[in-house]
Parts: sequence; C-alpha cells; structure tokens
Amino acid sequence: MENAVIVDVVRTASGRGKPGGALSETHPVELLAATLKALVSRNDFDPAIIDDVIAGCVSQAGEQTANIARNAVLSAGYPESVPGTTVDRQCGSSQQAMHFAAQGVIAGAYDVAIACGVESMSRVPMRFAAVGRDATGPGVRARYPEGLANQGVGAELIAAKWKLSREELDEFSARSHQRAAATAAAGGFDNEIIPIEVLAPDGSTIVHTTDETVRPSTTPEGLAGLKPSFHTEEFAQRFPQIGWHITPGNSSPLTDGASAALIMSESKASQLGLRPRARFHAFSLAGDDPLYMLTAPAPATRKILARTGLTIDDIDAYEVNEAFASVPLFWAKELDADPAKLNPRGGAIALGHPLGGSGVKLMATLLNHLEATGGRFGLQTMCEGGGMANATIIERL
Repeated sequence: MENAVIVDVVRTASGRGKPGGALSETHPVELLAATLKALVSRNDFDPAIIDDVIAGCVSQAGEQTANIARNAVLSAGYPESVPGTTVDRQCGSSQQAMHFAAQGVIAGAYDVAIACGVESMSRVPMRFAAVGRDATGPGVRARYPEGLANQGVGAELIAAKWKLSREELDEFSARSHQRAAATAAAGGFDNEIIPIEVLAPDGSTIVHTTDETVRPSTTPEGLAGLKPSFHTEEFAQRFPQIGWHITPGNSSPLTDGASAALIMSESKASQLGLRPRARFHAFSLAGDDPLYMLTAPAPATRKILARTGLTIDDIDAYEVNEAFASVPLFWAKELDADPAKLNPRGGAIALGHPLGGSGVKLMATLLNHLEATGGRFGLQTMCEGGGMANATIIERL
C-alpha cells in the first residue's frame, strides 16, 4: 500500500468577499486556475501525469457552476487529458477533496492528484444556489418539526452550552488577528501565498499577495462594541439560554480565495525527483446534531485519535476552523487541548474563510507551521453545514 504525500500546497491571499474586495473583479475559475498553475511552476513537472483534479466549492451556481474543477484545469493550460470534478461537503469541501485524492493514491487508483478549492463570495453570495427554494425537503422538515436554525444560531447555542462568555469569544478573536499579523510580518505566509494578478475595481491590474481580512489593530475592547449578528425575537423565545454573543468581530468574514495541494504516491514523488513535505497519516468523518450544526469536529477528532492511537498531546499543532470563535473554543474544552497549539498562526476570523477553498487553505498554513517549528504531527478539523466534520492528521517528513 502506497503512502500518500503532499509535495506542495499553495493558496491565494484572502480577499474581502464583497464588491470592492481585492479579488472581487476576478472570475472564480481564474482564482482556482492560478493555484493550479503555481503547483506546476513551483515543482516543474508535466501536468499530463495528473490523474484527477478534485475541487471543493460550496455555492455551485452562477460563475461557479458547470464543474469549476474542469474549467480551471482548462484555464490553467493543463492538457485536455486531465480530468476534474467538483465536490461539496460544505465548509469542508476542499478538505474532503484532499481525503479523496489521498485515499485514491493509497488505494492505487491515482499516482498523482490535485486537491483544491475555491469560493468567490463576492460574486456568488451565500445561499445564492438555493434560488429561494427549500433545500432540505419534506422528510427533514418532518424529522425536525420545530425547524433547524442557521449556523450563527448554532454558534450561539454552542457558546451557551459550553458557557463561553462574550469576553472569551472576543479575546480569542483579537488573538487570531494578532497571531496572523505577527506571522505575516515575519514572512511566515510567504511560502504558501502565491502572487496573483487581479483587476482592481478601477480597472487597473495589481498583484495581490497580502491577506486582506487581517486587521492587526483589533482588540477585545474594540470588538466589545459590536452588536450580535443573529438575534431575532423568534429565536430568542425559542432558545432562552442564548446570551447573544456572536458578532461580526468573532465570526469569520465573507471571503474570496482559492487553494491547491499536489498529492501523489511516495514512490511517484521519488521517481519525479520531488521532495514530499508531509504524508497523510489518518482521516475521519463525523456527523452530529444539525441544530447545533458546528459540533462535529469534537467526535471527528476523537475518532481519528482512536484510529491512530495518538493522544491530543502527541499533536504538535491543531488547525480548527474559526467559522465562529465558539467552535475552536468549545473544541479545546472538549479535547483538553493546549491553547498555544490551537491555530498558532491565526485562523479564519483573521485569515478568512472562502468556504470551498478553506480546507486546503488550512493545510497550507498547518504544514508551513510544522516545517517552521520542527513539529511532527498536525491535526486539521472543520465544522460543516448540516452538522458534519472532517478530521485529518498529517506527519511532516
């Protein structure tokens, strides 16, 4: 059985996911294609050997429909023989793409694959794909007659259940910005961010290389003045336990971005003269209460640790996606995890959350952190719509 290894992983710098954001004038196919081009130029191999390109994308509508993976392959100038497919596991879509790519290598179905992801939230807004229709259907409505809620209410329910105060949420969020800003200032993101030529709103061409969502001056005191984002009278009556602590400041921002990882068998990397940077050690998936929606990272982590025989203390760094500050904070309580190892370079609250592109984006940051610090094992997990999560453990080589 082959080891599946990561040879390289790259991402675009984040752009604010609204009109006027740094990447908002760039078609999402071109965002994804830029990362595919970068993997070839950085590693000097013939793209004709790629067995598949698997892309994560959540809002597969408008400019992100019609299999954006295949369109990005063609836009990147890859041979027409290279196929591509697009997957949706909500926020974990590109992390799932990595699982599929690596598992294909381990099974012997692939020698070389690219796992990638993209989301242009400025051009294809959240919920756009539903075109105003019910996406769950009568069976789900019958199973949950009181109705499910949005992810913001799920984040509030988590804060209430795990007794996370507004102050804790805001302090964590400010720290995310501070860690991200310090990493950027030290050049810690330089090896993962690829320069991309984009159109500015005024029509000029610029090279985008800096995460637009990081706010170095963020403080807990500044965040304390923001109003709750998800309060309604209906939800307040239904969930009297909620303290209404989730605000724009302790949530991930709307984000544009793309990312891509070059994955292959260890023997193929050796044959091509390419140095593997990490190997995939284990994978897991979990489902949990879809009302809370964002709690599955805890059971997914327990499952992957049980599968490997590792403990949480054996892991050198954890990337737990900061969809909302309550998610990594509840996870750390549940797993008794070291806060110093949790999102050590900042997370999505600062670095952005381009939905379908976030899974590979987190992997880029995690792997570069392990390399910079000499860490061996890294764990990545991400909450997903519908109450699911992926977990992945890599071993730095």
